[in-house]
Amino acid sequence: MWKEKLKDIIYLLENSNVNEIETSFWGRRYRVAKNPAIITGGTVTTDYEEKDNNEEPIKTVHTKAVTESNNHDKILSPMPGTFYTASSPETPSYVKIGDKISQGDTLCIIEAMKIMNEIEAEKDGIIKSILVDNAQPVEYNQPLFELE
Repeated sequence: MWKEKLKDIIYLLENSNVNEIETSFWGRRYRVAKNPAIITGGTVTTDYEEKDNNEEPIKTVHTKAVTESNNHDKILSPMPGTFYTASSPETPSYVKIGDKISQGDTLCIIEAMKIMNEIEAEKDGIIKSILVDNAQPVEYNQPLFELE
């Protein structure tokens, strides 16, 4: 049954402008990408199931959770949009490198469809690096900050 769900996800990916879909169901995490990024750790295997009527084979992608090679957590963008470090150009940035943050602290703003979305910290940590420049476009799941 999970193979059928995965086939549906691959079909959606191939027939859309989306480059990557990440989901989890039945206790497993799956990430399917058209142009996959470099994976550090983890494994990816591909199986082909032959169809009877000389149709094209269906590709099923199985992935295991990717582990980071360092001890730093990344805060990912929850949506595509434009990244801003402050609420206006005249105000200071919400966070700087070296700042200690707590869960719920506002880190940045992502403007999507003319709506300013405040992005809050999901856990405590220290900002090790800011991976996006102010007023730059970001994609879904793109790393924004690296925490110690």
